[in-house]
Order: sequence, then C-alpha cells, then structure tokens
Amino acid sequence: MLRSDAQDNRDRLLTAARELFSEQGLDVGMREVARRAEVGPATLYRRFPTRQDLIAEAFALEMQSCRQIVLDGCADPDPWRGFVSVVRRLTALNARNRGFVDAFMSADTPESSFTLHRRELLEMLEQLGRRARMEGSLRQDFVIGDLVLILRAGRGLASVPPSDRDAAASRFATLAVDAFRG
Repeated sequence: MLRSDAQDNRDRLLTAARELFSEQGLDVGMREVARRAEVGPATLYRRFPTRQDLIAEAFALEMQSCRQIVLDGCADPDPWRGFVSVVRRLTALNARNRGFVDAFMSADTPESSFTLHRRELLEMLEQLGRRARMEGSLRQDFVIGDLVLILRAGRGLASVPPSDRDAAASRFATLAVDAFRG
C-alpha cells in the first residue's frame, strides 16, 4: 500500500502518461510525463523504474479492452461477423489511442507483456480468419499480416481532429472490411 500522497503522484503520472502517449505516441520523453503530472523525475523513476514499466502500466486497460475485443470476435459463432466486429472495434480503439497501437506493434523483448499479448491475440485472430476463409466470407489469400497492415495504417486516424475521428474510424473500418470480403 502506498501513502495517499504517493498514490496520488502515481495516479497523476499514469494519467499524464496516458494522455501524452495517446496524443503523441511513444516518443514522449519521461521528463515530459513528469512535468505534465507536476512531479519531479525522481518521483517518476521511483514509481516506474523503466520506460517499459510506465508504458505497460499506462496501457493495462487498453490491453484488457483489446483482449476482450478479440475474445468476443472469436466467440461469435459466425466467423465473418466476429472478424468484422474485431476490425471495427480495433479500428475504433486505434483511433482513440495512438500510443497503444505503437506499443502493441513495437518490437519489444520476447518476454515483454506487449509481445506476449500480441502473439497470443494474433494466433487467436489467425484461427478466426481461417474459420472465415473456410466459410468463404473472408478472401482466400488473407494472411494475418494483412490485418496487422490495416491496424498500422489506421494509426493515422489519431491525426484526424477529435470531433471527426469516430466517423473517420468507422469509414476506414468499412473500407477495410470491404477489402477483406471473400
């Protein structure tokens, strides 16, 4: 248990990191996070000894959301409907948070939480894609790298003004789904 002031500092650091990573991606400096949280760098490093610790903690909720999106899509008895749901929901998540997609797609150490998370979810999505291909709904030449490519391309949605971002993400997802249709 942390003292209440220490917990407050930790919460402010996580809020600042989430905001900055969402707005600017992962290129944000640790000192900038500390400044936004109105704490000193020593406080930041005491709570999060490494940059990777801060990133993992800042995106813990997004990782849970991402996992749930994939689990929901894979659980759908109609594999095409499940696949479409995954594309639409991941695109919306992608548009809201540029930093999460950067972290999710980054080349990390083999044992990092993002690497393990990504590997597991991509395996699940590959199985979903295989089911949708066998059903004839998904194009026969689909490979999981195609979905990764769409997610990477969707990172640009974060540059759309916030008032237009949801509509842009929806349109982008519609175009992607049309491209994937068998």
